[in-house]
Amino acid sequence: MRLVSQILIAQDIEKTLQGLEALKRDEHIIAIINEKQFLVEDVKLAIEKAYLTARTTDVIVLAAPIFSEVVQNKLLKILEEPPPNKEFILITHTQSSLLPTIKSRLPLHYLKDEVAPEAFELDMAKLALKDVYAFIQAHQRTPAPKARVLVERLLKEMIASHSYKIDEELLELFTNAYQALDVGSPTPFVLSTLMLKLLAKKRHKPSN
Repeated sequence: MRLVSQILIAQDIEKTLQGLEALKRDEHIIAIINEKQFLVEDVKLAIEKAYLTARTTDVIVLAAPIFSEVVQNKLLKILEEPPPNKEFILITHTQSSLLPTIKSRLPLHYLKDEVAPEAFELDMAKLALKDVYAFIQAHQRTPAPKARVLVERLLKEMIASHSYKIDEELLELFTNAYQALDVGSPTPFVLSTLMLKLLAKKRHKPSN
């Protein structure tokens, strides 16, 4: 890794940030991180930081599991014409949801994880009602912390499947699921609410 403008695809955002910190010499790292999804408010903060005068190089790290299309469009100008002494590093879980215009402005690098993720129990590209029912039944007693991990994995697998249109409404489903788990809603209720709505938003291949 280098402290220059780029996109880093990594599963462990915190570990990646620690790696960037270890590369510092005279640079100043400004990290703007959202554990769920990057928000418009985060973009405003990033732009505000970018226009602060700096004698040394400011490396502005923007990190989140996902960046919506709205957020990416708001980042385009600052990425295309960064102020002097500013570098931007985007860290996210997958390149699938990144707009071509974003990927054309920054070099993209994959960081290998030390441990490969286990195969997921659902094929999100072929998700059907029977799969949703079986998944919910299998996780009737899954505690909230593990359920949060499940929701995060569902998000990653959904993006990787290319079978869903990624928009603000769809991302809001996952935000609501996280919030529901945080306030103590039962795991089966949260998963069923999320997955039934997700199933309704799945793209259907045209029949021959």
